[in-house]
This record gives sequence, C-alpha cells and structure tokens, in this order.
Amino acid sequence: MPPVYCEFADPAALAEALAAAVANDLRSGVRERGWATLVVSGGSTPRRFLQTLALQPLAWGNITVTLADERWVAPSDERSNERLVRETLLRGAAAAATFVPLYRAAATAESALVDIAANVATLSLPFDAVVLGMGLDGHCASLFPGGDRLDEALRPNGAARVLPMRAPAAEEPRITLTLAALTQARALYLHIEGERKKAVLGKALAGEAPFEQAPIARVLDNAATTPEVFYCP
Repeated sequence: MPPVYCEFADPAALAEALAAAVANDLRSGVRERGWATLVVSGGSTPRRFLQTLALQPLAWGNITVTLADERWVAPSDERSNERLVRETLLRGAAAAATFVPLYRAAATAESALVDIAANVATLSLPFDAVVLGMGLDGHCASLFPGGDRLDEALRPNGAARVLPMRAPAAEEPRITLTLAALTQARALYLHIEGERKKAVLGKALAGEAPFEQAPIARVLDNAATTPEVFYCP
C-alpha cells in the first residue's frame, strides 16, 4: 500500500512529531497487552528523534527496544548503533527499557547468528513500532543493494528474522532484521531528511529501479499496515 507522507519544516519539528507518534504506539501496546516493542535504526539521521523520544512520559519498564540492524563493531565503537541508542534513547527514565542488542562478542556475525536469532525470537510479533531510515542507494536497515544475502533477507515469507549481511557499500559486515520481521509491525515509519533522499524514495516506489537495487521499496510494499514517511527538506 502506498505510504502516507508527513512533511515538516525542519528536523526539530520532524523529531517532535515522530517521537509523539511512536510514543502513542508504545502507550497503546502497554495499555492493551502490558508491554510494547520498538525497533529503531542507527546512523546520524535519527539522533534528534531518539533524544526527543527519551523525554516522552512512558512506562519504559514495560517497553523493549531493539535495532533494525547493527554494524559488526563493539558497542564502544563510535559507529555502533547500540552505542547510539544507549547515548540518546536509553537515558533518564527511558533507561528502564529492556534493550535487545544485535551484537555479541564474536569474530563474525555469521558465527554469532544462532545466539542473536534466539534473542530476536523472544520478541513477539508484530512489533508495536518500527522506525527505519534510508540511504541514498535505497537501502534500509542493512538490506543493501548487492548484499550477499539480500535475496534471502527480502523474502516476504522468509523464516529468518535476522541475517548477517556483507555488501560493497557497507564499511563493515552487518547483521540485520529481515523484511519478514520488519514488515510485521503495527506502525511502520520511514524517517528521511533532504531532497535527495526524497527523490530516491520516489524513484524506488515508482518502480524506476529493480527491487534488489532499492530494497526500501520492497519493504514498504510488504508492510502489514500503511507506512508513514516523516520527511523534512
């Protein structure tokens, strides 16, 4: 189903609106089931959003947070998505949330896959909210064009919830939630900033590039609910 676009004047306004929307999703989950699960993305774009979400009044002790993907680096590394989440979101009252990492101390993502998959399997689907970003090559999470396991990761009915991924455009090996996991969400958001990314998304959704060259289109097209794009120039 086509996404709904929500455009904002600047990153601050976008972050406030996205944090409020996600907070409402999490409140609904806690109210209905006693708990809620959130999936967030790394990179530079979501920093302000994560900082703003941390200030939302929520029953954080009943909320579980995990990542859409992770670079295969230690949590102390400046490129670690786990480090980003701990520095921005899991602060103050939000530190009471349970965090499920996608990294563990092992030589490779492949060698740690069984343990990581077991941890991810403890998370009930559908997720209450998934917040994705997108690169200028159309990747989301670590579903990269040219990824060595992209075909498997993009299977709508695939059995795997999480897979390792190596790709020419990735600076290091990754581990990522698959399309089958990401799209099982009560709310799915795409957070993008800048006209170039909006143009990339438009071309991907218009079918001007094969799905394997614009994985974001495959993910949005398979969403269980209408995706929402939060955008600012």
